Amino acid sequence: MNQFDTPLFEALKKHNEEKSISLHVPGHKNGLLLQSTPFFQDILNIDVTELTNLDDLHSPEGAILEAEELLADAYKVERSFFLVNGSTVGNLAMMMATLKKGDIAFIQRNCHKSVLNGIELTEAQPVLLGPEQHEDWGVAGGVSLDTIKNAYALYPDCKAIILTYPNYYGMTFNLKEIIQFAHDKHIPVLIDEAHGAHFIGGEYFPPSAVELGADVVVQSAHKTLPAMTMGSFLHVNSEYVSVERVNHYLRILQSSSPSYPLMASLDVARSYIGTYTKEDEAFLKESVEVFKKELGTLDYVKVLEYPNHQGDPLKLTLQSRCVKTGFELQRVFEEKGIYTEMADPINVLLVLPLLKKNMSFPFDEIMKQLREINLPKQETKGTSDYFHKEKISILHKLHSNREVSVPIEDTENDICAETIIPYPPGIPLLLKGEMITKEDVKGLIHLVNSGARFQGGALLTEGKLNVFTQKEI
Repeated sequence: MNQFDTPLFEALKKHNEEKSISLHVPGHKNGLLLQSTPFFQDILNIDVTELTNLDDLHSPEGAILEAEELLADAYKVERSFFLVNGSTVGNLAMMMATLKKGDIAFIQRNCHKSVLNGIELTEAQPVLLGPEQHEDWGVAGGVSLDTIKNAYALYPDCKAIILTYPNYYGMTFNLKEIIQFAHDKHIPVLIDEAHGAHFIGGEYFPPSAVELGADVVVQSAHKTLPAMTMGSFLHVNSEYVSVERVNHYLRILQSSSPSYPLMASLDVARSYIGTYTKEDEAFLKESVEVFKKELGTLDYVKVLEYPNHQGDPLKLTLQSRCVKTGFELQRVFEEKGIYTEMADPINVLLVLPLLKKNMSFPFDEIMKQLREINLPKQETKGTSDYFHKEKISILHKLHSNREVSVPIEDTENDICAETIIPYPPGIPLLLKGEMITKEDVKGLIHLVNSGARFQGGALLTEGKLNVFTQKEI
């Protein structure tokens, strides 16, 4: 197949060129009603519905089917799907296609909240797997093979292993050995690869989970490929997970009115990575390395290098070497017009562009602005190491739903009554039904004092946390 082809985008372009009159939804009528509104006019010309020759996402047989077949060809899998509700819907669909009520599932503890929502919807029993800690970075990484083996020894009836690869900071781990172990036990491996859609681009990147043999892989095309926000991919290549069941749940969970501009952007993004050449790869590598070298001249930050060189070169973490926290440093950057992906108490995370040969990007302007920041170097750094979890744990079954609000410092050994999610990255620090440890208390207080933002925990700003009054272990 020709990866330069973009069948859905071309179908929309052709429809627009016909200057058709809209007597159908959506209500803006090819943008006619918003001609005086800036920005929208061009994109609304292709914001249409399931018209003749434009196919149907939920029953594709034309341009969308061809586009999804090109996607599967690019990633060398059995079947691929466009997702218009983000990687969240892919995570939910792959879990609902694999698990049923009461099934035991191994879940990487530092997973995205959508994976935990999938557990709630399937009513499966999660066994939480604690990640490895990277002390120099102050962040949690992946799950070790030993942790997987120990969990299997305790819970041999496991029906699925659900992992995140890479983590938000771009760190990878030895996923291939885990997949081999799981498949030897006839257990499917489901991967949230939200940040790795570009990994098939060449040897400069870590191997993708699809290349390593994972059964289902979900990717956020909008994170590192040139797709619109909410645009994602789902790939199935498995003897353990039914393509039909995945498709069934996608039809249930995805919008019945999918955005055509969004789907067309997925078509274009697939072509972008599907035609990525060694020359593009070499150009990107040189651009990134030069930029990293320039960043290394700044006294107030340190450019972190991946442990064992296992990580995504498009993710660049700067660790504060000054009096500012990561959150404060992020705000200083924003005052200079430079908006970063996220911050934690000591780090700021940059997501670099997936450049092709001879493309330009304002690296020089970025460095000009960063050099104007005057922050004296400070050798001793703070800590971001707040995510300490047991290697293997389960959630507590609750005896009572009565809740009380307690000062955070007094919640050790209580059962948390709400899910606390620092956002970004959307990884829950505490789960509803999880016992609160001394490390959790310390970490939560540290995050609150550092200026972190949260989803959940309405009383955190008052220094309180909701806990259950009774528990059953």
